[in-house]
Amino acid sequence: MSSKKKILFLYFELAGYTVACMKHLVKNYDVEIHVVNYPVNKVAPFEFNFGENIHTYNRSDFNEQQLIQLTEGIHPHLIYVCGWADKGYLAVCKKIKQQVPVIMTLDNIWKGSLKQWIARIAAPFYLKKLFTHCWVPGQPNADYAKRLGFKDSQIVQGLYCADVDLFNTYYQETKEKKRAKFPHRFIFVGRYTELKGVQELWKVFSTLRDEERKGWELYCLGKGHLEHLLPQKSFIKNSGFVQPLQLLPIIEDTGVFILPTYYEHWGVVVQEYAIAGYPMICSTTTSAATAYLTENENGFYCNPKSEDSLKAGLLKIINSTDEELLAMMEKSHVAGNKNTPEKWSSTLYNLIPA
Repeated sequence: MSSKKKILFLYFELAGYTVACMKHLVKNYDVEIHVVNYPVNKVAPFEFNFGENIHTYNRSDFNEQQLIQLTEGIHPHLIYVCGWADKGYLAVCKKIKQQVPVIMTLDNIWKGSLKQWIARIAAPFYLKKLFTHCWVPGQPNADYAKRLGFKDSQIVQGLYCADVDLFNTYYQETKEKKRAKFPHRFIFVGRYTELKGVQELWKVFSTLRDEERKGWELYCLGKGHLEHLLPQKSFIKNSGFVQPLQLLPIIEDTGVFILPTYYEHWGVVVQEYAIAGYPMICSTTTSAATAYLTENENGFYCNPKSEDSLKAGLLKIINSTDEELLAMMEKSHVAGNKNTPEKWSSTLYNLIPA
């Protein structure tokens, strides 16, 4: 019988950065991982290479009872569950909680909605019967976890972590070229949806006067139902969805990251481009920016849905000298490396009972 510690992930949509963390965990600890997950989103069709000791299962192949049987067959030492939306996952938690730690993840922030107030009232009686811990990305999410009844000792931070090795490689391979000639190009990375603020970004950038834009361009990486609205301008380029391993040419040619989203639960993409050395413009409602963006140090904030605020942020960057942008580049790189797969792996492994 294997002596490896077994971790069961009950997941929704996997992303490349999560798989990178899982691979680090099995490489550096005596661990075997089992992942039940939903298919990848067609708007973000990530491709994965899991390697050894990571076993995957399609969620659609299991009903509630079959999920419980799968779990009992695996005999996990710890269970990681994405939220509390899947009733089948919750059935597993109810069955297993008294035997092993069951970690609920939470990436929402408190907004005071009616749904959240109902959850706050019900959670202390409901969630605490299912979960032993709550793992969150950062402090804004931890505040919500406390409102749901989790104690400080039950709340763990650092849930989301970028593929640090990959984006550090991009930084190392592009920094000298950027130091020689900093690329005057913004880059937006995300889905083309209303929530991401791309309509405002496209409108504001395409209506800048030539003397305001000063030759700066905008590259957009993503897919979504608003794609047909992207302005047909020579200084706006649509690269579509790009796999993380194929980003090098784009990172070489772009200089400043921008995410004017209305609301972002976290936003691992912020850490990714911080590691890669990008000055940044993020909306004040981008949760990950609280960890990786410091106003006037490595970029600027803008107000969500405000075209005037977004324009002001764009012009602050455009009117910065290359020396100032290079200083921001270095500060972003340092900030981006604050959370690593090493920390992620040790955090999860240390929750397994000895």
